[in-house]
Formats: sequence, C-alpha cells, structure tokens
Amino acid sequence: MTTPLYGVPVAQPGRRYAATADGAATEDVFTVEPWAVTEPVLRLDVLARTESVFALSNGHVGVRGNLEEGEPHALPGTYLNSVHEKRPLPYAEAGYGYPESGQTVVDVTNGKIIRLLVDDEPFDVRYGTLHRHERRLDLRAGTLARDVEWTSPADKTVKVTTTRLVSLTHRSVLAIAYEVEPVGAPARVVVQSELVANEDLPPAGDDPRVAAALNAPFDAVEHEVRGTWASLLHRTRASAIGVAAAMDHVVEVVGDDADGVEVAMTSQAQPDWARVTFTAALAPGQRLRVVKLVSYGWSSLRSTPALRDQVAAALTGARHTGWPGLLRDQREFLDDFWAGADVEIDGDPALQQAVRFALYGVLQAAVRAEERPIGAKGLTGTGYDGHTFWDTETFVLPMLAHIWPPAVADALRWRHATLPKARERARQLGLAGAAFPWRTITGEECSGYWPAGTAAFHINADVADAVIRYHDAVRDDDFDAGAGLELLVETARLWTSLGHIGRDGCFHVDGVTGPDEYSAVADDNVYTLLMAQRNLRSAAIAATNYRDGAAALGVDAAEIAGWRERADAVVLPFDADLGVHEQSRGFTRHEPWDFAASRGEHPLMLHHPYFELYRRQVCKQADLVLAMHLRGDAFTPQEKAANFAYYEAITVRDSSLSACTQAVLAAEVGCLDLAYDYACEAAFMDLHDLQHNTRDGLHIASLAGAWTALVSGFGGMRDHDGTLIFAPRLPPRITRMSFRIRHRGLYLHVTTDGARATYELVDDGRTIDVVHHGKTVTLHSGAPVTLPVPPLEVPPPAVHQPPGRAPRRR
Repeated sequence: MTTPLYGVPVAQPGRRYAATADGAATEDVFTVEPWAVTEPVLRLDVLARTESVFALSNGHVGVRGNLEEGEPHALPGTYLNSVHEKRPLPYAEAGYGYPESGQTVVDVTNGKIIRLLVDDEPFDVRYGTLHRHERRLDLRAGTLARDVEWTSPADKTVKVTTTRLVSLTHRSVLAIAYEVEPVGAPARVVVQSELVANEDLPPAGDDPRVAAALNAPFDAVEHEVRGTWASLLHRTRASAIGVAAAMDHVVEVVGDDADGVEVAMTSQAQPDWARVTFTAALAPGQRLRVVKLVSYGWSSLRSTPALRDQVAAALTGARHTGWPGLLRDQREFLDDFWAGADVEIDGDPALQQAVRFALYGVLQAAVRAEERPIGAKGLTGTGYDGHTFWDTETFVLPMLAHIWPPAVADALRWRHATLPKARERARQLGLAGAAFPWRTITGEECSGYWPAGTAAFHINADVADAVIRYHDAVRDDDFDAGAGLELLVETARLWTSLGHIGRDGCFHVDGVTGPDEYSAVADDNVYTLLMAQRNLRSAAIAATNYRDGAAALGVDAAEIAGWRERADAVVLPFDADLGVHEQSRGFTRHEPWDFAASRGEHPLMLHHPYFELYRRQVCKQADLVLAMHLRGDAFTPQEKAANFAYYEAITVRDSSLSACTQAVLAAEVGCLDLAYDYACEAAFMDLHDLQHNTRDGLHIASLAGAWTALVSGFGGMRDHDGTLIFAPRLPPRITRMSFRIRHRGLYLHVTTDGARATYELVDDGRTIDVVHHGKTVTLHSGAPVTLPVPPLEVPPPAVHQPPGRAPRRR
C-alpha cells in the first residue's frame, strides 16, 4: 500500500510512472517571492512542467530539473549545445530544394543521477511516506536546492538535501552537493553516483512542437573508472559527434562524532554507464556528504584522446575551485549581471518574480553558448527538436544587447560561421547572397514545410536587424568591420534578387511568409518590406564606412546605389477604405475567419488545414503589429492606433511570441490595462504553463518578451538609429517600475511612477543623450534627471479580441 503525496495519487509499485498532461495545471504550483521560484510541495501531476522550470543551463551544458534519483521522471534531459543526430525528412512527394535531412537535439550522458538506498530500501518518492519536499531555484545564487524528509516502507526516516548548479564561470561543469542524514534511528545508507548514456525516453506525442524521439543515438567508444573518477565517451551514429562525460567526487561525513565513521567506496563501468558507490553507517546527527563534479565536452573533429583530456582538465579545474568556490563564483557572476539588468516592479509581486525568472532564463540560454545557437527552448527540453529560429534575432538578442552584450556577439558570430551554408542555400533557390534557414541547429535548413519555412525569408532581415541593434548598443568596431559587415552585405544581396522594382516604381517582395504563419506565400508583407528596407540601408552605410572590407566582398558603388534605390522604393500596402495598412497586399480583402465557430479550437493549426487559414483574415501572431514595434519610425501615431485596433480583432495568439509584441503596442497607443494583461501573459507563459507545453522546455523568446513588454512597453524604450528613446507610461496595477540597462559601456537606470520618470547615468565622468517623450535630454554621470510624463497625444483606440482569445485578466 503506498501513501498519497499531499492528495496526489501515487503510482502503484511495479508500474512505470508517466507524468500526466499539464493542461489542467493550476497557477499556484510555485510560491510568489521576489528572488526565487519555490515548489513547496511535490506535484507529480505537473512533473514535466517543473522539470523545465527548474532546468539549469549556461548555454553550453543544460540539465532538466529531474529528481536526483532519476525516477519518477517525465523527460530525462541533459543537453550539450548543438549535439544532435540527423534523421531523414520524409515527403509524400519530393520537390526541388526540399531539405533532405533533419536535425534533432539528443539527450547526452546523464550526470545528475545520485541514487540512495536506506537499509537496502531505494529512496523513491512514490513509496513510503514523504513528509516534506521542497525545491527552490535561487535567482541570485544560481542554484537549485532540494529539501526532503522521507520514511521508507521499512520505517527508516532520512533527510536529504541537495544543491545543484550548472556553472556560469566553468563552462563545462555541473556540480551537485548531496547530503543524507538519518532521523530518529541509525541507518546504513548507500549512495550511488552514476553516469548513464542512451537513456530510455518517453514516446513523442502527435503535437508537431514536440521533438522527435531518438532512441539510443550513441555508440560507445570508451569507458573508464579509477577510484572516485569515471568517464564515458560516445559518438552519435549519423552526425558523428563525439561526446565525453566525466565525474569525480569529494566525500566526507560531517556532524556528531563524524571522524569515527568509515565510508566504503566501490566503482565500476560499462559502455553505457559508470557508477561510484559510497556506503556508510550513520547515526542521527551525522550526514554523509557527497559533492559530485561532472564535466562535459563534445566535438565532431577532435579525437577520442583529446576529448578525454578535455573533460579531465575541466574536472581538475572544478576540483581545484572546490564546491565553496563554485558557489562563490556563481554568486559573484550573478551579482554583476543583476547590477546591469534588473527590473523592479511595485504593485504586482507575481509579475516581479516572473520577470526576474525570465531574465535568468534568457541568461542561462545564452551566457556561455560561445558561438553556438540559442535555441527556441534553450537547453531546457527537446521541443522544436532543439532548433533555433528567427526568434533568437528578433526577441532574444535585442534584449541581450542591453543586458549582456557579449552573448549577442557570440550568437551573431555563430550565424556568420554558417554563412557558407546560407550562401549555398541561396544558390539552390536561385538567389544571390545568403538565405538563412527557418529552423536549424548547424546551419542547414531543417524545415520540411516550405510555405512556413523557406518562404519566411524575413529571417535574413532579422539577422541583419540583430547586427544593427548590436552595433547601436555596443559599437564593437572589430565585429562591425568583420562579421557584421559580411552579414549585412550578404543579406542585402538576397533582397536585390528576391525582390524587384515593378512598373509602378515600387520595390516589391512577392511570395513570402511573414511572422504570421497563418498567412503564407503572400505579396509585399509589410514586416518583410520594412525589415528588408532597414537591411538594405544599413548594408549601404556599412559598406561605405568600411570600404576596404566591402571591396574584399566584391561590393562596388553600383551595388551600394542599387541597395539604396530599392530601399527608397519601398511603399507599404494601405487600405484607404479601412484606413489601415494591409499585413500584405490584398490581405484586408480576404474573407474574414469565423472566430465564433472555431472558439476553443486553439491552436487553429491543429484543427484546420493551413489552406483554410492562408486565405482568411486570421493571424496566428502579431505581424504588422511587430513591424510597428521594430520599425515604429515608419508609422504615424494615428496609423499605429488604427492598425493596432484592426489587427487586435483578428489575432488569435496561437504563438507564444505574440503577447509581448501586443503588449508593447497596446502600451504605446494608450491601452494600458490591455498592455498589462499581455505583459503578464508573456511573463507567465512558463510559470503558469499558459500554452500547456512547458513540459517540452521553456519558451526562451517569450521570456525575453516579458522583459520587452515591460521595458519597451511600459518604459517605452526604442533604439532607432542608436538613440535611446523612452516614453514611459504605467498601468494602474503597477505603481512604480525601475529598470537597468547597459548601453555602449554605460549603465543607465530608469525609474517611473507613471507621473514622472527619472533617468540616472551610473558611470564615472561620461554623458549620454536620451529622448524622453520627444524631448532630448543630456545625462551626466551622478546627476539624475526627473521629467513629467505628458498626456497621450492620440486617444486610445477601442479594441477587442476574437471570441475566447482575450488575454487572461490579472
């Protein structure tokens, strides 16, 4: 007979536990506190979701928040950035230019596992009595802590405490401090620390957002064990990537009369697993403490001995630093991060927690990626096969440019490294320049559905836009003259061959898909036109500023003039009858979607054929509205208000990328309550599992969007042409907001209560010009400037959403 866990049924002995769907999850899984995310009670019904929320990463190594003992689990997950396996992409009918193979992130060697036996009874939360179980993600310490008290079926009680970190300063290192202590009576404890490769994975579902499951993707190459140290080396079968994992341990007994307690140790290894076992007889007041250090390395080029030495060296460095040193380094790193990135909110403690969780989640995804991609799920799960999309350049990198700029340079250098593949793809498509993939891990196109993949050429302008924003925020001359210039030139060349100047003298880009994936293969998508225009103009400026570098790329005066001519010839489609811009030419003449008939059928793409969606007025996500955010300089305030109201009524937000953009524009046009609701939706996307798929990993772009909704929405921050513009306005629920950003080596602190805004330059002896609601202000270091917030110039428009798609009210 098993004991229920706080009213949650426990699986019967002998039956494998599978986490239930998270769709019915309530919003109170985590306690609300400003600097942590705490699960006070273990909830097996939302285990998959909490595994994602409690995932730790540094952009190179990522581990899901699985329990140390390994079971029960929903999705075991340990990931190395870009370690993947190839798989065929099947087509009912093949076509020219279709990608031949896909790429899927794989679960690498699991170093998290630490099993415990108490007098031969395995510690398993599904058996015995669980008196206490708390997990806490500390956003300032960068650790995941666990506190458990459990009584075995044989009536032996123990306390187990663990602290886990993925180091932000030691790129390859995962570390776990594990302590066990008997309660009330002596007990013999056995701690088994393991490395496990080729773990069994649960089957993938029918949702296309869920990664394709790959069973046993690795071939064993080498295994070794020496005392407390063990290592496993494997190689993927198709992609031929070598992966090495090694572990070492520091063991001691602490507490009452600890010196007299002996700890026995044994170790063994097989091709797919290695184990080091520690055994001790403990009395109450004595704790067996095991510090487990794990290092990872991978390469498709390096030899087995080189990989072996690489992980051994990383372990040596971690052991030299020691557990206290790892904790200290982690805290110091995060103190520096928060000093230039924190967002403070008065009036909504839950939103305060959510935005800090968002900042931390984006940092984890990017900080040590080091010229590798930032995936849509980071390294928190297998959703979207681990691919990176346009989300990175459009949502994540603009945020990082102002809170942790080095990560932006690394991400863009990864794009630059894939330029040969992008050029090859462009040639395959009959185009000049470079055509970056819609979804990828290594640079090859992995989307088998060309209307939503290949036709989404805006990804190329999105990459260029990230280059421009990095330049504006940092002024990194070496990057600008090298990788930045080449990225701008090759993406500009794409638009000269993809678009054309028509008989009307206007520059047209036909047959493309914008951000709204419910409107594919359209002519003159406004977002694409405006981003291409920005791309062309910036390439012309960069080529003029760096003439030698441009000449080495074959750029001449005629090509620069051609870019400028096309940029100047952009004219946006406009419906004069309705007084709004068309998302694409002819869009407002399409038949309206029957929103009432499809109420509750979301996402629509899982209930209706794309063909029906493509020819109706329905938007999966903000498209033209996103254009008004990123290219707000191209619209008047009156146009923004009219456009926002029109597209608000047909946007169903079947994408997690939509709410943050709608928040920004809602705030700009004065719909502050609506903006607040959308900001909350973006911020709580994963903490409240709003799309019911957090189990597959966090929504990294939506996390970045939470910051954007607050800083660009309520703070009104824009960075057109490198000038910081602010137009703060607060919704009634927020009484004060303060945020910090980095800009060109400076720290800027902005505070507003809705009636006034204060700007403070935190630097020594420098100045900067900013714009406050249209007024230019020069800031001097140490001299805050406070200015009034003026009333709106244009009255807020009346808006409504499709039936059943209004944002959740807070």
